[in-house]
Amino acid sequence: MARIAVLSDVHGNRLALEAVRESVRLSAADVVAVAGDLAFNGPDPAGAVDLVREMEAAGALVIAGNTDVAVADFDWAAAFPWFPDGPPDHFRAAAEWAHDQLGPERLDWLRRLPSERRIRVDDTLILVCHASPGSQTAGLDVDLDATATLERISRTDARVICCGHTHVPEIREMGWRVIVNDGSAGYAFDGDPRASWAMIDVVGTDVFPEIKRVEYDVLAAADAVAERGLAGDVYRAATIRTGKMVR
Repeated sequence: MARIAVLSDVHGNRLALEAVRESVRLSAADVVAVAGDLAFNGPDPAGAVDLVREMEAAGALVIAGNTDVAVADFDWAAAFPWFPDGPPDHFRAAAEWAHDQLGPERLDWLRRLPSERRIRVDDTLILVCHASPGSQTAGLDVDLDATATLERISRTDARVICCGHTHVPEIREMGWRVIVNDGSAGYAFDGDPRASWAMIDVVGTDVFPEIKRVEYDVLAAADAVAERGLAGDVYRAATIRTGKMVR
């Protein structure tokens, strides 16, 4: 048996990440993976990145998400391809602020992160990606057309596809494959403001995934964003507070 813990979409929310890290520690996971989007939007990008790096030093596998590309290099087309004319000004402001908060050394670390990692447990292959196999931006949304979902997951031979990006936790069986979306460890969109992560037990050829929810000081995190004063922060604070995307 092997136990894999997966979390993602911290989005600069160190308070949430601290709570998730403790929950993961208590789970006695054999492998911990962090599936990107570490710094953008939240009140403490440097603190969140430093905590992820502590986890990496302890053995965690860390990959980059699309907003990590935005924060590190302002490559808007790569990070937000759904905005053909570039992202809104409040997206740019949040990325630029996080970039300045991180500083050169953290940014260099962010740039070196891979886009995917693979974990093999005996004959079971597990892919850790941000949005979907081979993509940091094409997510596996709950309401995505089944044909598009099958096309996206066919880009890997992995039995288990671990992802985030949508901020909505979900476990979905697609024939032989299992999609495990851990949700968000800091910026939830499913109406539950608690942080989320996923635990996957692999026993022989069987896979047992489970979504975990973790309490943290949501109001403190929301207040910290609101007090920052960037364009769009009132909506970011409301999103953290309610667990629903507010624009």
